[in-house]
Amino acid sequence: MLQSKIAGIGYYVPKNVYTNNDLTRFMDTSDEWIQERTGIKERRYADRIGETTTTMGVEAAKIAIERAHITPEDVDFIIFATLSPDYYFPGCAVLLQREMEMKEVGALDIRNQCSGFIYALSIADQFLKTGMYKNVLVVGSEKHSFALDFSTRGRAVSVIFGDGAGAVVVQPSTENGKGILSTHLHSDGADAEKLAMYYPGASSGIWLDKMPDWPDQELGGLLMTKEMLEDGTAFPNMDGQAVFKKAVVKFPEVIHEALAKNNLKTGDIDLLIPHQANLRISQFVQKTLGLREDQVFNNIQKYGNTTAASVPIALCEAWEEGKIKEGDLVCLAAFGAGFTWGSALIRW
Repeated sequence: MLQSKIAGIGYYVPKNVYTNNDLTRFMDTSDEWIQERTGIKERRYADRIGETTTTMGVEAAKIAIERAHITPEDVDFIIFATLSPDYYFPGCAVLLQREMEMKEVGALDIRNQCSGFIYALSIADQFLKTGMYKNVLVVGSEKHSFALDFSTRGRAVSVIFGDGAGAVVVQPSTENGKGILSTHLHSDGADAEKLAMYYPGASSGIWLDKMPDWPDQELGGLLMTKEMLEDGTAFPNMDGQAVFKKAVVKFPEVIHEALAKNNLKTGDIDLLIPHQANLRISQFVQKTLGLREDQVFNNIQKYGNTTAASVPIALCEAWEEGKIKEGDLVCLAAFGAGFTWGSALIRW
């Protein structure tokens, strides 16, 4: 029976480093305030003009493809996870296909925010197990900095996020007990508005407590208004406490689910790589699972929350640092807007 394995991995982060102290030039905040709440010390921001979610994804994909010992022409399916696409439509997957001069392969965009990479990896796993494809490129990339509210009003959200990209090439394998052992995906939309960017969107605000003051016209006019930019409703909205409470329950739950599926226990994990949402969440999960510090990899201190890119960036960095070796049991887990969450258990 076919399994799937990660054959190549790469990541890219922009050169522009913004420390917590740098952000004090734009908002009323402090290094102490940010570190105490998130554990973040600095983050990377893409060049304001020129670098995009797609171009960063391309840079990460180049490395992953080279390490998989294939060429862009060998890729036969693309899955691109992001919440910050270059265009409202079309998606980034086709733009990456164009920029990398690939064949006319299938291209799929995933909109599962922080858990996007886990969802994308699970889809790739299914395609490979059925024998449909041989080289699936999975990319997670984000350019948050283009649309955050860099003011005191928006600091609770803006200080958390950074830009970057990660990518893997997933291939079929016949080696029993190696590669992706299982993936597990979940959602609960009951609190979808607790972490969301409402506009631009097609809902017209019907899911919200307060309906916007839309223009009085027969058709159209429901995308965005000038007032939304002025009063801040155009920016991302987050109830941090609600997200934290849900995340610290669902993270351990979905990790236990993956272990139980494979008749393993938490002590068998060589390395847990959680989505880098908040260092306090990762520390809470580590304590709940009874894992040592060397069993959990965190890099949010350097990059902030890069949403769909955070898991592949952390996975690649951990591998490059020698923290992942042949035969290691690696667990990936993520929780994010929707709410959606998931896990993947991998025998490296």
